[in-house]
Amino acid sequence: MTIIRHELEPILANVVEARPFVFTAGAIADDLSLDVLGQTRQALADLDRYLALCGTDKSRVISAVIWLSDIRLRDAMNTVWLAWVDPAHLPARACIEARMADPLCLVELQIIAAKP
Repeated sequence: MTIIRHELEPILANVVEARPFVFTAGAIADDLSLDVLGQTRQALADLDRYLALCGTDKSRVISAVIWLSDIRLRDAMNTVWLAWVDPAHLPARACIEARMADPLCLVELQIIAAKP
């Protein structure tokens, strides 16, 4: 099996292709001064970019894990999630409250997708 690692950083690859799957690192917003809506939009835009880089898209997302700094942000985050996710191809999903590495980070998303 060929494994391709994209967008390498000192401690991780942001996205890894291992046919037939695509695995992403946790995606967070670039601008942590935004509210949870803005942070979620930015993180999902990164996930869209990672999927496109690997030749797939959100209709092929199999699993998602979402971490929130405060679970009370879930409803607001879900408004952005529901506008992004393909309603005909919903993934399995977990949404968890967690202490973030940066206290300004409100949401982090990680997905696994299939390649066509």
